[in-house]
Amino acid sequence: QVQPVESGGGLVQAGDSLRLSCTNSKETESLRIHTISWFRQAPGKEREFVAAIPRSGNTQRYADSVKGRFTISRQRGENTVFLQMNDLKPEDTGIYYCAPVDYRDYERPLDDFNSWGQGTQVTVSS
Repeated sequence: QVQPVESGGGLVQAGDSLRLSCTNSKETESLRIHTISWFRQAPGKEREFVAAIPRSGNTQRYADSVKGRFTISRQRGENTVFLQMNDLKPEDTGIYYCAPVDYRDYERPLDDFNSWGQGTQVTVSS
C-alpha cells in the first residue's frame, strides 16, 4: 500500500498560485500503478474531492469548484503527482491530501487505504 507524502502548501493571497506534490514514501510500491486523487479538508468540514488522474495520466477529472484553475498531472517515469493551483481563492483553504482511489469512482479512496499522509496546508487570504 502506498504511503503518500504531500508538500508544497503555504500561505498565499487570493489570485496567487501554488504547486503541490504527492510522493510515495514506500519504496516497494509506486503511485504510478494507481489512479490518484487529491482531496482537501477545511476546518470543521468534510473531506472534499479536488482532482483525479488515472495511471495513464490522461482524462483528468476535477471538482466543479476548481475547473479551469487547477491542473493535476504526472511526470513520465517519476513517482510523483502534482497539483498546480492557479487563481487561488479563500474557499480553497484547507489541508490537501492525496490518496489512491477506485478507478471507477475517483472520489472514493481504496477500501484498504489507511495511510493518509499529514497533508499540506493551503491558506488563501482575501
